[in-house]
Amino acid sequence: MKRLIEPDYRVLALARSAVPIALGFVFFISVATDANSAESADSKPNMIFILADDLGYGDLGCFGQEVIQTPRLDQMASEGLRFTQFYAGNTVCAPSRSVLMTGQHMGHTHVRGNAGGNDMLIQSLRAEDVTVAEILKSVGYATGLIGKWGLGEVDQPGSPLKQGFDRFFGYANQVHAHNYFPEFLWDNDRKLPLRNVVRRADRAYGGFVGGAATKRLDYSHDLFIDESLRFIREHRDQPFFLYLPLTAPHANNEGTRMTGDGAEVPGYGIYANESWPSQDKGQAAMITRMDGDVGRILDLLAELELSEKTLVVFTSDNGPHDEAGHDLQRFDPSGGLRGAKRALYEGGIRVPTIAWWPGTVAAGTTSNHIGYFGDWVSTAAELADADVPGEVDSVSFAPTLMGHLDRQKQHRYLYWEFYEKGSRQAVRFGRWKAIRQPMFSGPVELYNLDDDLSEEHDLADSHADLVQRAVKFMDEAHVPHANWEVRR
Repeated sequence: MKRLIEPDYRVLALARSAVPIALGFVFFISVATDANSAESADSKPNMIFILADDLGYGDLGCFGQEVIQTPRLDQMASEGLRFTQFYAGNTVCAPSRSVLMTGQHMGHTHVRGNAGGNDMLIQSLRAEDVTVAEILKSVGYATGLIGKWGLGEVDQPGSPLKQGFDRFFGYANQVHAHNYFPEFLWDNDRKLPLRNVVRRADRAYGGFVGGAATKRLDYSHDLFIDESLRFIREHRDQPFFLYLPLTAPHANNEGTRMTGDGAEVPGYGIYANESWPSQDKGQAAMITRMDGDVGRILDLLAELELSEKTLVVFTSDNGPHDEAGHDLQRFDPSGGLRGAKRALYEGGIRVPTIAWWPGTVAAGTTSNHIGYFGDWVSTAAELADADVPGEVDSVSFAPTLMGHLDRQKQHRYLYWEFYEKGSRQAVRFGRWKAIRQPMFSGPVELYNLDDDLSEEHDLADSHADLVQRAVKFMDEAHVPHANWEVRR
């Protein structure tokens, strides 16, 4: 497939005094590619997509959390819309993000799993893949990615700067992203040194060796928020798309193995005096810190009088982890759902999702529309009056955002596949959810989510017709890929 755009860039070196490092930053300004972009700019909403990392369905107060405090996200929900049946693209990060960027489900998208540390090219998007950033850029949007990418190293076809983003600041490699106090971050295509000192772990992932900091000065999450606020200010006069994939509350997996505590945060805040272990304090503090920073973004939009011009979506890339050494029972992050990260039960893929757009999205509303990450491509394109090229597995949820429920299209089914832990597939169609473990050859489990949200009662034996239908959907959805093979 031909690329949507071949951008021409002007490079402007800017000194950034807001970051506590005496270094300049490089900022990319794209030349408009749409002749009508200036005329239509006022009608195109800004879009901010905030992606938490390993945040569970039950980790927010507005989704039932009773211990961890999330007042700003709760406020965002009260001023916007909660999606209660919204799903991640997968149950781990890289493939979930591939679905989000391309609008193709797991049977079609190119990156279908974490690479495992061998050939990182299999975790890279290709030149022919078209991302939501490219679609929006083609109709005049400034595009920024700040945070964790995980879909291509800076010298690969999947580099953010080759996938439609004007601005990239953060981590390209997902193991690099484990460490909240890294030695450097990517500032577009160059390394920005930080003041942290890191002790290396004993294993590499795709050529990258993770670790844990012994000198902690620059917290990457804080830098991401500062850079995001800067991006919004600098693009206040044109439509912009800010993709903000945060790392919180993902664990530093190498840090857990090296120190026993992978919940890296500068301080425990309101949890400092709790009698909990440090790992639990850190897990809670990361989520509350992120909550406050989402509030800072919403406050800036209000200050700049951009609130009514900006759609903000907040969600998570998959279910909650147990990798920081913390106690999952203390916070019940899955919110009563079965499973967590790496499962295709609801706890691994159903994610808390909030849409906020004052004046357009009705305040205090809840939607049971069944959607997933792949729908962001069609939604963003519809709102920006842009075309979606090629074949996508994407249904716009813009009608739900705008309250036009009679116009909302539905999926025939949603589909997932997962290649770790022996492999598995899942399909959601209407009230029914089917899981086959291992892929292709395993027994099929069937659940009625309307009556059994915790997936405790397998009804496969009494509904052979629905099992047959689910298998048909699974077989239809899966297109073989040389990089992702499971023996039948």
